[in-house]
Amino acid sequence: MADRVTVIGWDGSALTTAARSALGAATLVAGAAHHLALPEVPPGAERIRLGSVSLAARRIAQHRGTAVVLADGDPGFFGVVRTLRAPEHGLEVEVVPAVSSVATAFARAGMPWDDAQIVVAHSRDLRRAVNVCRAHTKVAVLTSPGAGPAELALLLTGVHRTFVICEALGTDRERVTVLTSDKVVDLDWRDPNVVIVIGGSPGGAAAQGTGWIAAHEVGHPTGPRGWGLPARAYGGVLDEGESVQLRTAQLARLGPRVGDLVWDIGSGNGAAAVEAARFGAAVIAVDADPDACGRTAAVARRHGVQLQIVHGRAPQILEDLPEPDVVRVGGGGAAVIAACAARRPERIVAHAATRDEAESLGGALADGGYDVECVLLQSVDLDTSVWVERERAVVFLLSGYRVSHP
Repeated sequence: MADRVTVIGWDGSALTTAARSALGAATLVAGAAHHLALPEVPPGAERIRLGSVSLAARRIAQHRGTAVVLADGDPGFFGVVRTLRAPEHGLEVEVVPAVSSVATAFARAGMPWDDAQIVVAHSRDLRRAVNVCRAHTKVAVLTSPGAGPAELALLLTGVHRTFVICEALGTDRERVTVLTSDKVVDLDWRDPNVVIVIGGSPGGAAAQGTGWIAAHEVGHPTGPRGWGLPARAYGGVLDEGESVQLRTAQLARLGPRVGDLVWDIGSGNGAAAVEAARFGAAVIAVDADPDACGRTAAVARRHGVQLQIVHGRAPQILEDLPEPDVVRVGGGGAAVIAACAARRPERIVAHAATRDEAESLGGALADGGYDVECVLLQSVDLDTSVWVERERAVVFLLSGYRVSHP
């Protein structure tokens, strides 16, 4: 094992005294091409071009001498330190940090960033990063080849955002560009870069000024406590399919979370869509009634969440929507269930008023390749001033769980 391993962050500024001292004593130096070209790298040191950090870690573990790993920005923030310290490599490291590229990007933009979401984008799961950009008003995206500004913008079609694109931060090639998302796809961008994605209607904690927790937009801690909120939280009477008890059970089975895209088809007054968004998920609310779309937009503003609202009739309107992770079907019958199942979300929930309707929806889920669960929910609303029954509701709740084939 190397006698000593020092990880040095580099943000384009002059190296600190501690960094120069460690680098000067190094017998092995790992880094990107521009790191290995630094004049402080000892001429006689073994040099490793840093591609796979795991491969470099194995080589460092076999080295007898003093090793230095150079990395852009703060190497402890989505950086190489996590991999180097993984148990399989057995390396103990010292870290000389630098200003993170995210902090530098926000500084160039002149913006605070304690309320920003920060995600890493890879081509294999780019949609997760895009869904965070859909759901939140300020997101910093650490990009990678194949998952850069243009790819982000393409997947955000239909959602207006402003991009602050920061290339080659801290170098003499540094460039900061501000464009609307529809213009980003027309240009070429240098990898890697940091993209700040901003837009939507700020609300919840983000609208309250100084917060007390980083990324405090998630969960809206200054908003209503809990979920399954009563009708009065949404401005009045809700549809039968949006009752507190049914909505709570549906959300529990869907489990929306940060990075997900939720389809809420037949969104009605928007209660389920808003609550899914309050979990941090991106939500597309679909309804054929323009008045319902307007009400959904109003409650989204009231609760400070970001929704994409699509006016149209399912299943036809679903064809051009991006791939969902989970789906709530508030209406439309077996044809809508079949169209959703064809897109292979992880879970689909729906409800029915009669057993025959429940059997039809359950058959569509099963035919689409889903394990089906159906429960009969009965709720009784009591008037607690006199403790008598005020209202009784009975509904079939159907849940489809995608079958995973080996």
